[in-house]
Amino acid sequence: MGEMKWYVLRTAGGKEKKAKEYLDKEIDRSGLQDQVAQVLVPVKKEIITKNGKRKAVDKLLFPGYVLIQAELSPMLENIIRNNVPGMSGFLTEKKTTTGAQFERIPVPIRDEEAQRILGVQDENVDSAAETCVNYEVGEAVRITEGPFSGFSGVVDEILEDRSKVKVIVVIFGRKTQLELSFTQVTKE
Repeated sequence: MGEMKWYVLRTAGGKEKKAKEYLDKEIDRSGLQDQVAQVLVPVKKEIITKNGKRKAVDKLLFPGYVLIQAELSPMLENIIRNNVPGMSGFLTEKKTTTGAQFERIPVPIRDEEAQRILGVQDENVDSAAETCVNYEVGEAVRITEGPFSGFSGVVDEILEDRSKVKVIVVIFGRKTQLELSFTQVTKE
């Protein structure tokens, strides 16, 4: 058995996970599991706050691309190019002329690049999800939960590490600073 190398495959935007599923099914159906070590859609875990609700989501690191570690054979190459919906082939190819036709030969990425990508992927698996802040200092917000629910204010400070935001509200004619979680406020 030859050496497994990493290749980058192009997919239709937003279809990376579906293309990976189809590719996995085609590999299993064709009995090529021994030629493929893994198929990977690199993602990063993030926590977003939308409509006052916190939600963990997977954000694609490389939209439109899927990685595969494989020992390429003509059959596997044909499956990747022709049998997987939403997949349009390899990212890096060199063209050679054989007679009157052009032959496209997939070029693997360097091991350093693959290790860097995998390192980022492993780091994301181990670390807690990163909070995606969609508030800005000076932005008007409405408090949706807690004793000050219904009040409006302005973002004074964002405390990303604690998933909190400091908001200035006017209570009884005086400006007061409140420290609230991201889930307690929403944009106006």
